[in-house]
Amino acid sequence: MRTRSIGESLPRTTARVALGLALLAVPATAVATTAGQAAPSRTAAAQHAPHAARAARSATGLDDPAKKEIAMQLVSSAENSSLDWKAQYKYIEDIDDGRGYTGGIIGFCSGTHDMLELVELYTHRKPGNILATYLPALREVDGSDSHDGLDPDYTEDWKKAAQDPEFQKAQNDERDRVYFDPAVERGKADGIGVLGQFAYYDALVMHGDGDDSTSFSGIRKRALAKASPPARGGDEKTYLNAFLDARVWAMQQEEAHSDTSRIDTAQRVFLKNGNLDLHTPLDWKVYGDSYHIG
Repeated sequence: MRTRSIGESLPRTTARVALGLALLAVPATAVATTAGQAAPSRTAAAQHAPHAARAARSATGLDDPAKKEIAMQLVSSAENSSLDWKAQYKYIEDIDDGRGYTGGIIGFCSGTHDMLELVELYTHRKPGNILATYLPALREVDGSDSHDGLDPDYTEDWKKAAQDPEFQKAQNDERDRVYFDPAVERGKADGIGVLGQFAYYDALVMHGDGDDSTSFSGIRKRALAKASPPARGGDEKTYLNAFLDARVWAMQQEEAHSDTSRIDTAQRVFLKNGNLDLHTPLDWKVYGDSYHIG
């Protein structure tokens, strides 16, 4: 099931991309995984040694390769009912959510600009590819659910392109540029660990970013009104509960997001268990289906 909130969101792409570029001014780096699991609240030792505590927490992030793989599987469980996220390069369909065609590893949409940017990148790197001829149509349908100029062959040509390592790399790179890297950088700036960074990433994938209340920035603003993140002296678990509350609220504003199990029986479960760094094994449910990472 592929869903990303749209509402007033089609014009918000510029703000979303600007956020990504601003946050990417600080490069994301993969670093060593910490051995211990984070406590759900500050220990007395951490209160007396805040700098040491922050250094320990910053020693790992969602951009650690092992953690990033977990993130890809978690999102795929919610978006495709599968842990095999690499099988989704070829995925494409219109799920009748007002976003046109949805395709690829994180649900690039023909109606929300990111599919257009993906095909533009692919064509820049490999002129004359099988999707290049669809660029004029993708520009025309951007901001709508129209298939004009795309049917009847676009979906089959997308699947053919998905066999090309260059198109797969383009999907990976656009996922990182627009969604993953900004989420990790914003999460690190807020002082939250791997789970919190994943919560940010999942929210960006589904809602995009912009000025509306159901965008990522709107969700974060709603959470900040209730609790402070660690970077502002707040408790991490308290803040993440506020963020997930705000995320559920945003999802409930649109019928397509009425099932909030990707929060209730996944992210909220990890948080309740105090698993702030997504240590394995992980067990969760989405849409009633059970998943496990050992």
